[in-house]
Amino acid sequence: MIPTLNDEVRESSTIHLIGGEKGGVGKSVVARLIAQLLIDRNIPFTGFDTDRSHGALMRFYADYASPVVIDRYEALDAILETAVEQQPGHRVLVDLAAQTHEPLTRWMDDSGVLDVAEESGVVIRYWHVMDAGRDSVDLLQKLLDRFGPRLQYVLVLNQLRGDDFSQLEASGQLARALGLGARVVKLRHLDDTVVRKIDASNSSFWAARHAPGGEGPKLGLLERQRLKLWLANAVAEIGAAGI
Repeated sequence: MIPTLNDEVRESSTIHLIGGEKGGVGKSVVARLIAQLLIDRNIPFTGFDTDRSHGALMRFYADYASPVVIDRYEALDAILETAVEQQPGHRVLVDLAAQTHEPLTRWMDDSGVLDVAEESGVVIRYWHVMDAGRDSVDLLQKLLDRFGPRLQYVLVLNQLRGDDFSQLEASGQLARALGLGARVVKLRHLDDTVVRKIDASNSSFWAARHAPGGEGPKLGLLERQRLKLWLANAVAEIGAAGI
């Protein structure tokens, strides 16, 4: 039997909020990785960058992204409106700068964003990027207290300052998030020298990985190998969490 339009399953549009509130935990790295994965998989997306001075999406994926002013409702409206107006399956990627939780929450409350998203069939997924410190645990608790089951969650355990996340496990917030259906991504630490070379050359991770010898960030043989292994792990982890 040939399926009718009513029988077809239409893929939902998804808003990916890349946050964590705390500065320096790797939010922009995660946003860059997701952007590249969407490109590699030919998934259409629109990026929004809330960092006015160091916006990673605007810097590395300018063809896909535009700036958004976090304290202007009419600017933030474009995030949800883009997800609603585009074709089903479109992704909206939002790189949230540090200290943006409160203005984002006010906009969502005052505009009924979660209600409109639900009515429109738009999924909102919050990628909470964490280091191993207590601050990240406290911020996760704040996020879960505020939104509970109304958001989808991905906890990104970024090993940039170590891989001991025992504070998270002991806090009960990990179990709480998992109870809400959260997925967990473990992002290995990438050698600081490699990161500095890539950023100094204004290259994306993909461009740095595939640049001919002597071009791009001019990585050494083993630096290129470390980048290759790190990217393979990061792509596998993020892809398994769902984009």
